[in-house]
Amino acid sequence: MSDLPILGAALNLGALETHLKLMRDKPRDIELQDFVHSEVLTGDWQPLVDKAKNLLGSHEGRVGIHGPFWGFSIDSKDPDVREIVKKRLAQGLKICEALGGTHMVVHSPYSTWDYNNLDNYENGRATKIELCHLSLKDAVKRAEDIGCELVIENIEDKDPYARIELAESFGSEAVKISIDTGHAHYAHGSTGAPPVDYYVKAAGNRLRHIHLQDADGYADRHWSLGEGTINWHSVFAALGKLDSDPRLIIELRDPSGLPSSIAYLEDLGLAR
Repeated sequence: MSDLPILGAALNLGALETHLKLMRDKPRDIELQDFVHSEVLTGDWQPLVDKAKNLLGSHEGRVGIHGPFWGFSIDSKDPDVREIVKKRLAQGLKICEALGGTHMVVHSPYSTWDYNNLDNYENGRATKIELCHLSLKDAVKRAEDIGCELVIENIEDKDPYARIELAESFGSEAVKISIDTGHAHYAHGSTGAPPVDYYVKAAGNRLRHIHLQDADGYADRHWSLGEGTINWHSVFAALGKLDSDPRLIIELRDPSGLPSSIAYLEDLGLAR
């Protein structure tokens, strides 16, 4: 990315409405977060899609959604639970297609426990990947068909390479990498994982999506940018070497901090 990158945001529809002028002042990428809950996925979500499309109008940035994740992991061993996982992913992709979305966030299945124990079992890593394929193979095919990327986001991941191996195992351009800066910083500070910029370097041009949030290395804070201890210069230096054009999505617990977060990175000369 030779020019200063343009920042987007993860918002629910209410926050999008509040920050619509800001989100439309440039072709900012938008991630809608209204579709993670089972009651929405199994209910009548079409009015939410209609409202989103009406608000976005001729918006020029990319649009996607945070996919469902509550209550399950994509590596479930229970075949009955796996059917629910497949159903939820299919519901998310159906919504994404209705929105004209180009990405859906999927949570990584790799835990801190996995880091210490996968190699404690015969074929532990391969089994983990196999279980993910059983849950995701239909979703990957569907994502290919509708032109959507499933981006796998680090959650507890201590090893930045494990989910890269998972993503590449599908052999599909529809499966890419996401990084959450606060999750990586938590793993760095609390579990001894590498710093955030190492996650970016590990992903390389497989990186197509990043959640930008600040944190203290202890918990998943989702603070406004500049309120925590992430070294943003190192993160954006690593991002600047990529050609994959990742969506730069500010994801805050309190979306009122969105304008100040954009201003903070602008003042640092890192983004706009």
